[in-house]
Amino acid sequence: MATIKPFKAIRPVECKVSSVAALPYDVVNREEAKEIVSREPNSFLKIDRAEVQFDDFVNAYDEKVYLKAKNTLDEMISEGIYQSENKNCYYIYQLIMNGRKQTGIVACASVDEYMNNIIKKHEKTREEKELDRIRHVEYCNAQTGPIFLAYRDSEEINKTVEEIMRNDAPIYDFLADDDVRHTVWIINNSDKVNTIKSGFENINDIYIADGHHRTASAVKVGLQRREKSNNYTGDEEFNYFLSVLFPHSELEILSYNRVVKDLNGHTVEEFLDKVSQNFEVKNRGADQYQPSSKSEFGMYLDNNWYSLKMKKAVESNDPVEKLDVSILQDNLLSPVLGIDDPRRDSRIDFIGGIRGLDELEKRVNTDMKIAFSMYPTSLDELFLVADEDKLMPPKSTWFEPKLRSGIFIHSLD
Repeated sequence: MATIKPFKAIRPVECKVSSVAALPYDVVNREEAKEIVSREPNSFLKIDRAEVQFDDFVNAYDEKVYLKAKNTLDEMISEGIYQSENKNCYYIYQLIMNGRKQTGIVACASVDEYMNNIIKKHEKTREEKELDRIRHVEYCNAQTGPIFLAYRDSEEINKTVEEIMRNDAPIYDFLADDDVRHTVWIINNSDKVNTIKSGFENINDIYIADGHHRTASAVKVGLQRREKSNNYTGDEEFNYFLSVLFPHSELEILSYNRVVKDLNGHTVEEFLDKVSQNFEVKNRGADQYQPSSKSEFGMYLDNNWYSLKMKKAVESNDPVEKLDVSILQDNLLSPVLGIDDPRRDSRIDFIGGIRGLDELEKRVNTDMKIAFSMYPTSLDELFLVADEDKLMPPKSTWFEPKLRSGIFIHSLD
C-alpha cells in the first residue's frame, strides 16, 4: 500500500512557466547552466544551481550560494512569477518527445515508505552529492526538483487520468527548446483526488527511476526535522517529498555509455588481445556501432569502431551480475583497464544515451582514449534488482525525457 498524497504546490503563473521550467540541476554542468541563465533570466537553474549567479572562482558549495538560491526563490514568488495553490491537488504531467508520450501524476511520496522499502531504490548515493541537496532543501525550505518514480500500471489510475485529460483543459502547455512538449492538468476535484489516492493505496511497490540523491536528501531533511519538532504529528510536509509517478508501460530507458582516459598502460595491440579473451571483437572501421541486444557492446578506439560480443553467457542467478553494465565492468573495465571503483575513479566518465554516438567520438578525440556504447538496461531488470533489494552499478540507466524543475515546488511548511 503506497501513500501518495496531494499537496499545495507553488507553481509558475501560466505566462511564465515556459521561461522558468529548466532541466534538472545534475544533467548540465556549471558552464552550460550559466549559458542557459544568461539566455533565459527566469530559468530555474539560477535557483537549482545558484552558483551561476557568481564568478567562476566561487565554490558551488559555498554557503552564500545556497543563501542566494533561497533569496532568488523568495524574489520570484514576491514578484508574482510564482503562485501558491490554496488547496491540496494532484497534477497530471505529460511529456512528449519524438512522438512518444509519457504521462505521470505529480504528488508527494512518503519518507516512511522510502525507509520501509515500499519505495525501492536500485542505486547507491554519494555523501557529498546528498549534502549539496540537503543544504539546498534546507535553505529554500522546499523541494524544487521532482523525483522520477515508476509503478506497475494501474487500470484504475490510468482510467481516471485519461478521463481528466479528455475533459479538462490543461493549465500549462508549452514546447521546450529541446522540442519536448510539456502539458499539465490540475486535479482539484475531491472525488477524483480520492480516486487517485485510493488507486495508489492498491499499489505495493514504487520504484525510484531517477533522482536517488534528491530522494535520499529529502528523506534526511525530513528525519532531521522530526528530531527537532516539538509537536510532531506525522502530517508535516517534511514527511513527504515531491515526485512524479509514471506507469511502467510508458517509460523508456536509454543507454548510459562509458568513456575512459587511457588504456591502463597497454598498447592498442596489447589491449585488443586482452579484450579478445572474453569477447568476440570485430573491427567495423568508421561505422558507428550501437548494440542491438544484450551482452553486446560498441567500442571506439583510434578512429575505429568495434563490436564486442561476450563469448560465454553469464551463468548467475544474481540480477545485478547479469546486467550489461556489470558484464562490461567485471570482464573489461576492471581486469583490463584497472577501473575497480567506477564511482570514484577519475579516469572514467559516463555519457547519457541522449547525446548519441557522436558525443563518444568527440570525447575520445578530445580528452579521452576509448569509449563504449551500451545496450540499455530494461525496466524489468531495474524492477528485479530493486525487488531483491540489490543495487546496480553506477550510471546503469538514463531516462528521457527529463522532468523539468521549477514547474512544481513543494514547501516544507
